Amino acid sequence: MNEDLLMFVSSSKSNLLLKKNHQKKTIMKRKISHLEPHLLWSHFEDICQVPRPSKKEEKIIAFMEKFAKNNFLEFKKDHIGNVLIKKPASKGFENHATVVLQSHLDMVCEKNSNVAHDFNVDPIEPYIDGEWVKAEGTTLGADCGIGMASAMAVLTDHTLEHGTIEALFTVDEETGLTGAAELQPGFITGNILINLDSEDEGELFIGCAGGIDTIVSLKYEKLAIPGGYFPLEMKVSGLLGGHSGDDIDKRRGNANKILVRFLWEAFHKYGIKLSVIDGGNLRNAIAREAKAILMIQNGYKENLMAHFNVFKHEMNAEFEWNEPGLKFEIGTTDIPDFVLNDLLTEKLLNSLYA
Repeated sequence: MNEDLLMFVSSSKSNLLLKKNHQKKTIMKRKISHLEPHLLWSHFEDICQVPRPSKKEEKIIAFMEKFAKNNFLEFKKDHIGNVLIKKPASKGFENHATVVLQSHLDMVCEKNSNVAHDFNVDPIEPYIDGEWVKAEGTTLGADCGIGMASAMAVLTDHTLEHGTIEALFTVDEETGLTGAAELQPGFITGNILINLDSEDEGELFIGCAGGIDTIVSLKYEKLAIPGGYFPLEMKVSGLLGGHSGDDIDKRRGNANKILVRFLWEAFHKYGIKLSVIDGGNLRNAIAREAKAILMIQNGYKENLMAHFNVFKHEMNAEFEWNEPGLKFEIGTTDIPDFVLNDLLTEKLLNSLYA
């Protein structure tokens, strides 16, 4: 295969690093199809126009089927939505082994809270910022859009010499690996499979640690707001976030964990009443934002605010180099409809802190 097609970028979950010879010094909005290799970036730009949340891949499946028809390529779809597109071997390479190029159709759908974006209908807005391809306020979908574009580039490049190519596009990788798990024997015929969902240029992974989801449920009753308490809302924001697998070693802050550290201390020192705690959007993304609504006794309000300021400075010092955008807010809010009882609050905060 053409090495230029296989060694083109180093990708991350939120943006793509261009090769040095494609660096731009200024931000260039939208169009990325002029980048080289042209086939790769043209296909990736087309992919960005198609909504593809996990478990809602109907539009990207139809897009891939249309792509195969337009390029006169054999294709099929299985019962779960996986798509296989086949390209016959080049002349003289008919006896070479069939190679499967595998990527997934869905993407992590994360956005900043101040961005109005509906991942079910709106396209991704890519732009060039220096040596990076990024997205406007959302995840870019390089995971695994750049893998899809790579396979599509191989499928449409008629200058390549190769054996039979099978491009496998699976569904729902991000929230359960459903497409891979449901893949039936015989759907692909190749014995060599190259997964295009890796991160680093020039590296091949030959194993995987796997993953597991943990779901915990706690029953609670809604208690009336006690007298003599004042409502406050606390927010943690401005974190980089990232993928819970690829970025977990980068010492980034998790908004849920930071928020709970303060709530745990405030509960044990000042006996706060907890009403709302909400943070993160996806189980496989490091939480960038979190908030809580709590009630504090009027007599402890000033103590709590002083404690908050100390905590804020401690966290900014702890994450000074890794989270330059870390932001803390606390202020008055509307009185909530209810609070949790103290025993449940302690269990919840202990569980999250642990």
